[in-house]
Amino acid sequence: MRMIFALFLAAGIGLAVIAVYMAQGQIAQFQAERDHLAAMQAKFPKLANVVVSKKEFKYGQRFTPDDLTVIKVQADAVPPGAFTRIHAKMGTPEAKTAIFLDGETRPRAMLRSIEPFEPVLASKVTDPGVDAGIMANLAPNRRAFTIQVSVATGVSGFLRPGSLVDVYWSGTIDGEPVTKLIESNLKLIAIDQSADADRSSATQIANTVTAEVTPEQVAALTLAQSTGRLTLSLVGALDTEQVGKIEIDRNQLLGIQEKKVEKVVEKKKCTITTRRGSDVIQTEIPCTN
Repeated sequence: MRMIFALFLAAGIGLAVIAVYMAQGQIAQFQAERDHLAAMQAKFPKLANVVVSKKEFKYGQRFTPDDLTVIKVQADAVPPGAFTRIHAKMGTPEAKTAIFLDGETRPRAMLRSIEPFEPVLASKVTDPGVDAGIMANLAPNRRAFTIQVSVATGVSGFLRPGSLVDVYWSGTIDGEPVTKLIESNLKLIAIDQSADADRSSATQIANTVTAEVTPEQVAALTLAQSTGRLTLSLVGALDTEQVGKIEIDRNQLLGIQEKKVEKVVEKKKCTITTRRGSDVIQTEIPCTN
């Protein structure tokens, strides 16, 4: 009996040693895998929340929080103006990046078309309760001013809401025809009666365009439009050059140089008159004044 007990005890100890050895190996393998995963995670880019649309929306369509969801994207790939949360309490730091405040029941509207799971940007939506249109596109302290255009003055059918244009005035100054740049980089917010930047009628010729201007520019453009003809020039999307003063008249255009007529000033002569009998003699003397 004692021999059998001793054999069982030795076998049990052997199995325990083997189990401990195998457990240590398994634990070491788990630790190695854990360290490898931690190293891989450290190399992964950081993620951030971005609010996206659940479905397609066209210009002017309204949406509510139920139409939105939040996804994860690379933190360094979040587009400017993106929202990071759907709801937030008013007055909290999170409210700055929330698309709706708690308790807000008014819908917002799209200012641009948007595809499913496309990030919703602040520049592409109106404020709560505001429909899409000219009012939604106006920046603070700005005014909407309408300019009459034609095929010749309106850059054909290439103008869109959001385009930047230079405005040239053509008229008469001192009887001479003159064209000069009066405003540069004006932002258009509507073409005819449409503020939709995604309109598809690419060849449509506009009759009017509406620009976002300051009150001072309203006065200047009103005077310019009533005293001459306004022509628009489309500014390129990548154009960053500041345009200086531009003015050209007919002579500059045709390379005509006006001859300067020098005025001949006659030299003043001073004389004294003397009489010698019946003779009158004029004697030239230096002028004193």
